[in-house]
Amino acid sequence: MPGLHAVPVDRLRLVRNPASLSFSSTDDLPDLGAVIGQDRAVDALEFGFGIRREGYNLFVMGPPGIGRHALVRRVLEAQVEQGVHASDWVYVNNFDQPHKPLALELPAGWSRRLEQDMAHLVEDLLDALPAGFDSDEYRARIAEIEAEVKQKEEAELERIRERALKMSIALVRTPSGFGLAPLRDGKVLDPEAFSKLPEAERDTFQTQVETLQASLRELAQQAPRLRREARSQVKALNEQVTLSVVGPPMEDLKRRYPDLPAVQSYLSAVRADILNRVDDFLQGDEQNATQKPLVNAASSLRRYQVNVLVHHEDDADPPLVYEDSPTLQNLVGRIEHIAQFGTLITDFTLIKPGALHRANGGYLVLDARHVLTQPFAWEALKRTLYAGEIRIVSLSEMISLVSTVSLEPQTIPLKVKVLLIGERQLYYLLSEFDPDFHDLFKIAADLEEEIDGSEATTVLYAQMIATLVRKEGLRPFAVCGVCRVLEHSARMAGDVDKLSLQVQRVTDLLQEAEHWAQRDQAEQVRAEHVQKAIDAARARHGRIREKLLEALTRGVLLLDTHGETVGQVNGLSVMDLRDIRFGHVTRITATTRVGGDEVIDVEREADLGGAIHTKGVMILSGYLGARYARERPLSLKATLAFEQSYGQVEGDSASLAELCALLSALADAPVLQCMALTGSVNQKGQIQAIGGVNEKIEAFFDACHALGGVDGQAVIIPGSNLAHLMLRQDVVQAVAEGRFAVYAVDHVDQAVSLLTGLEAGVRGADGRFPHDSVNGRVEQRLLAYAQLRQAHANAAGGAMGEDTARSEGVSGPRSE
Repeated sequence: MPGLHAVPVDRLRLVRNPASLSFSSTDDLPDLGAVIGQDRAVDALEFGFGIRREGYNLFVMGPPGIGRHALVRRVLEAQVEQGVHASDWVYVNNFDQPHKPLALELPAGWSRRLEQDMAHLVEDLLDALPAGFDSDEYRARIAEIEAEVKQKEEAELERIRERALKMSIALVRTPSGFGLAPLRDGKVLDPEAFSKLPEAERDTFQTQVETLQASLRELAQQAPRLRREARSQVKALNEQVTLSVVGPPMEDLKRRYPDLPAVQSYLSAVRADILNRVDDFLQGDEQNATQKPLVNAASSLRRYQVNVLVHHEDDADPPLVYEDSPTLQNLVGRIEHIAQFGTLITDFTLIKPGALHRANGGYLVLDARHVLTQPFAWEALKRTLYAGEIRIVSLSEMISLVSTVSLEPQTIPLKVKVLLIGERQLYYLLSEFDPDFHDLFKIAADLEEEIDGSEATTVLYAQMIATLVRKEGLRPFAVCGVCRVLEHSARMAGDVDKLSLQVQRVTDLLQEAEHWAQRDQAEQVRAEHVQKAIDAARARHGRIREKLLEALTRGVLLLDTHGETVGQVNGLSVMDLRDIRFGHVTRITATTRVGGDEVIDVEREADLGGAIHTKGVMILSGYLGARYARERPLSLKATLAFEQSYGQVEGDSASLAELCALLSALADAPVLQCMALTGSVNQKGQIQAIGGVNEKIEAFFDACHALGGVDGQAVIIPGSNLAHLMLRQDVVQAVAEGRFAVYAVDHVDQAVSLLTGLEAGVRGADGRFPHDSVNGRVEQRLLAYAQLRQAHANAAGGAMGEDTARSEGVSGPRSE
């Protein structure tokens, strides 16, 4: 190959020397005490945790598996303020408006105390109140009141009786009331004797009876008043007895909460309500004389319960809550209902907390994607953060499905740091389309996916491996096993000078390698066990890759790895299927003809080409025009196609291969089919780096191996991708044996020269390329196309002029 040399073997793969590490196994290494490679994110988290201003919530962005939650927890533990504790919150009955329960704030650990105190109070009163009302003193006083009323009635009746006797009339008590009868000599006259009395005497008796009856009616009218007075006395006595029983424990209870005005007010309301509803305690005792009635859903004593919404231990740090199912109700809480007699009922004891309640005074961690995919959850979170208070609403209430009267719990003030964890794409989408996002989430913690593989960092990374080994309970890794993990980490990072921070993938590799060591009954995990884990994972996810290779061997997919063909090159692409990433070889062809500066991208015309791929093809037109047709129109119509491609084609990494196929077709220079190439090209012909370089090289190596063996094949890559080479050992071995090669190029001329075996050519002093060079042939072909195009244009113009002359009746010159 003129002027170019293959990439040396030692540049194709990073090999870690176990002797460069000063330990024999992970048992010799301490646990990693700090987060490595995330200085920017740690600074952002520390700033976000430290600033106590509204809107300074955080969005932690990075791909899954990078250790986002672990980083948040580690930084938070270091940032927790000593002596700062979150408050407890309870809901209690609002005796004036039961449908609006009251929220009480209590010091940490006091909510259970209040709950138990109120339960003990009710329990004690269930014993003490019935005992107070069953005492001899109470009964004697009740008897006194009743006797006093009876005495007043009897005294008035006696007065009426004495008046009647003076009138010789007897007051007789009958089953139906009182009767009046005439007396003679102390004896009641019978009707016959009364009828024999003189008429005047009978009239006088009648008048006296009417007077006495009026007095009796007056006495009957006074009886209800006397009974009301008695009831008032009984009520006052009951209040006195109740207060004597309730007062001392209530005062003791108030003294237990001296600096909590809200609790003091609530306890005063409890005392007033007990005074008005003492019968509830007495009825409970009557219903079950042998067992205390439970405070259940059907009991009126439920109104004195305390609903503990959030409870913290006395010495607990500010809460860190991770809600993995952030539905509307799981965020802001809910009000439950119970079925009773065929209807649904609720009260303040059925109020349940949400994640915002549990995290109040601390930190709430949410997965951004989960929040955004739950109906109304994102809007509820924003509304709560804006308002600075938690209002419990149901989903049916938000969408106005029901209009029944429900509870309206008092809102709870909110003081919380919310951390959203999600991918970068979500962060930028929210920034672009949600105007509220930056007002509420002003801090972005952007996690790195890789770190520099310096010597110091390598030691820290080895400590991280040791920490993960102990955390997962794995057998120790030998130094050679750690080196192989470090090598694979560089492969995951796609750069020999970097190490991947995909902690989850590293952890998976450690666990799978330990499995193979266990099967071999090895005391330590060695390099061969790590390699076996890598190979096994590749095999598990290799069905599609193997099917493509099978299609090549059976001739279903056309690919040449020997010989040479004009306008045909082997391009390389990458398929990323999440669980595995592998390369694929595709035949790219080009055809040319006379035309008007048009390069047709078949993929774009068939709606199979993405925007970036289309851009790459457009750049080719710019390159051809700038290099070969600066002084004349580019008279070219070319067609580029990915043969046997039936899916979307995206990216510009095939633009170098497309350009080389196009130049081969124009120069009529055959391309060596033992070569494949990848790279992006700009309008100046410079080759730019691409992704997946290792997978692409290995894909062509595997294709050659499937089609008869590796024997002199090669891959051309951009020179800027040399730092990314971390090839499989079998590929490196083939290069060392001279059966395979990798070439790095920086300009399209170098690639064309390698592919055709011809000099690319450089413009001489006369401004022309050498006649036999690739560029010279291309320029000559484009010049010929331009002349043909001009000839066709002239011919078409002459024919058009002749047709016009005939239509106007003008003839040409005639010979006489």
